[in-house]
Amino acid sequence: MVSELKRLIDQVSREKGIDRQTLTQTLEEAVKSAVKKRYGSKTDIEVAFNEEFGEMEAFIFKEVVDQVEDPEIQIGLDDARELDPEAQIGDELGIRMDTDTLGRIAAQSAKQVIIQKMKDAEREAVYEEFKDRRREIVNGIVQRVDRSGIIVNLGRAEAVLPPKEQIPREVYRQGDRIRAYILDVKKISKGPQIVLSRTHPDFLIQLFRMEVPEIAEGIVSIISAAREPGSRAKIAVVSKESDVDPVGACVGMKGARVQSVVQELRGEKIDIVPWNMDPAKFVVNALAPAIITKVIIDQANKNMEVIVPDDQLSLAIGRRGQNVRLASRITNWHIDVKSESRYERQKHADYQSLLQISGLSEELADRLYEAGITSLDEFAEAPLEELQGLTKLAPESLESMQEEARRLLEEGYGLEEGEAEAEPPAASAETPAAEEEPAPESVVEAAREPEVPEVLPAPGETTGGR
Repeated sequence: MVSELKRLIDQVSREKGIDRQTLTQTLEEAVKSAVKKRYGSKTDIEVAFNEEFGEMEAFIFKEVVDQVEDPEIQIGLDDARELDPEAQIGDELGIRMDTDTLGRIAAQSAKQVIIQKMKDAEREAVYEEFKDRRREIVNGIVQRVDRSGIIVNLGRAEAVLPPKEQIPREVYRQGDRIRAYILDVKKISKGPQIVLSRTHPDFLIQLFRMEVPEIAEGIVSIISAAREPGSRAKIAVVSKESDVDPVGACVGMKGARVQSVVQELRGEKIDIVPWNMDPAKFVVNALAPAIITKVIIDQANKNMEVIVPDDQLSLAIGRRGQNVRLASRITNWHIDVKSESRYERQKHADYQSLLQISGLSEELADRLYEAGITSLDEFAEAPLEELQGLTKLAPESLESMQEEARRLLEEGYGLEEGEAEAEPPAASAETPAAEEEPAPESVVEAAREPEVPEVLPAPGETTGGR
């Protein structure tokens, strides 16, 4: 165990990347543990590695006494003088041991301690290497796939790609190459746990940073990003230099740069949105290619009501609300998209009177209004079967609603002629009247030149859309 110790230390240090001093200290603790197991836990022992001879030296210290009561920690005067003729009672005598005499059990114990310490040291080295690499993209090879996720071999370490961090419908098999984003590095009892992600918005940002030199050089900045992994994503970009088009830089010649990112994300569609410091213009850009006719801003609640032509409503909202949802996340504004016809309808007093009925939502009021039931009195007199077919509500609920409509009519609600048109319910004290709302063109003209923030804000968590 001792003859090739120095060579073994050099080899392990070189191959495992463990500090040589750490290894020697580990070996000293191993031999000390083995001696204590062999000679008793009370044994006072010192172990040191002799660099000159490449050997471990172990000394057991015992007190010189006249009469030995505990042989683990005491030695008689006669025995002590055989080792050191000048020994006196009360002295601490160090007795050098031959490590070869530790025996098979002690050697096995030392081996186990060495192996464990080497594993600990290797884990610590891996943690130190990866703890500062959060937010980086790494390449690895799929080692195995199980219920806990995909285990990825990164070379010196293993990482896990949990199911929730995997792009839907993306399949990997053992031996496949994989690229992912280091989401977190945790220090647990089994060693460092490196958690990867392919769904995080920052993964998209880092991919563009690798593909677009202008982003790497700091000329173009990605302000925010939002994703619905495997389906669609949006990023907001801005340029520090007026002669550099941030969208064009990200798209690349014939779309080469953005296509490289799309291929890595398995066909995920990416919208590149020009950032603007004017929130109204930014939202208009984020909802493109839909045409916006009016934007109503509630600054206090960070709410924006966007009015679009009727034929642009589905385009602005997107499939299952995807477009407006992603736009809301990258702008950090709650966005409510409405058609022009619905916006105009909400301004009428008759429509507002329908909303006074408890349990009648805007969606149900829209159905009734489109079917020709446009006021309280029409609702109160409508056949129950017709109302049930339009609202899908229970007859008992509809009867209660009709009773409430009659009561509101008796109180005079909605019957006064020449009554002023009511404002939309979403309007607030800070929201200007509809006639005074600026069209998007005026908003664009009033907007100042964008400035690049010094620090990129995190993507907004607010969800929007209907």
